[in-house]
Amino acid sequence: MASGTQKKKGTPKKVSKATRSSSVVSKKGTPWGTIIAVVGVVALLGAVLGYYLVQSEPKREQKTREEAAAAYAPTAQNPDPSTKIEGVTTAQYTGSVHVLATERVAYDKTPPFGGPHDGSWAACTGIVYPNAVRTENMVHSLEHGAIWIAYNPAQVTGPDLNLLKVRVDGKPYSMMSPYPGLDKPISLQSWGHQLKLDKADDPRIDQFITALRSNPNGVYPEVGASCDAMGPGAFDPDNPPPFDPTPPGPDAKAMDYKGSEGAQPDAAGNTGAPVVPGQ
Repeated sequence: MASGTQKKKGTPKKVSKATRSSSVVSKKGTPWGTIIAVVGVVALLGAVLGYYLVQSEPKREQKTREEAAAAYAPTAQNPDPSTKIEGVTTAQYTGSVHVLATERVAYDKTPPFGGPHDGSWAACTGIVYPNAVRTENMVHSLEHGAIWIAYNPAQVTGPDLNLLKVRVDGKPYSMMSPYPGLDKPISLQSWGHQLKLDKADDPRIDQFITALRSNPNGVYPEVGASCDAMGPGAFDPDNPPPFDPTPPGPDAKAMDYKGSEGAQPDAAGNTGAPVVPGQ
């Protein structure tokens, strides 16, 4: 006789497996740790790339400016392309005339770009001097083929100042310094050459540098002379002699001065006679 109570059937195998799978997935959960780590790496890479692009942009822009000025590179057929740059002033100066560190020169130009100068040159290995430097040292560097960018610190600041720095920082035979009281915002000097400008983005800056920096065609007296710091006891680029804003006194040396006894000799071993390029 059949019982009135039916025997309860077991859970179907398919339902049981599905339940177990669901339980396992539930226990594993979403891998938030991995997701956060991946997002962090991507964010870091983005930040690094963004930083690189921002930091390298001035140099990339400067490379473009230099490429645009390449037509002003000197050649044997065109030894001084700066003569084609509007606004360049030139003058003839005798090289190798030295004064003592305690003496001043009554220069004929402001800033000067030739004439008697200190026996120690200012280091000009792509240095951006934060403070104004003694003029007599800076002029000596021009004799070695350097470019000196001077600027009026009251007129050139912020992005414009950075735009000048990128032309000099780390570049051979280059130096830059503030020049208080300058009559124009910017003045570029090479031996016997000067260009005064109003704007830091003027393409003539790069043209002037391309034409005259280390020009091998005899446009400055001491071709091949060093721009490195001279060492202890001479010009110290970390603590250079300061600029003197006062007018030169009656004891200042004239532009036709022949050189002071005991002054540091130049590479040719003299203090008064001009150096013939290539000798």
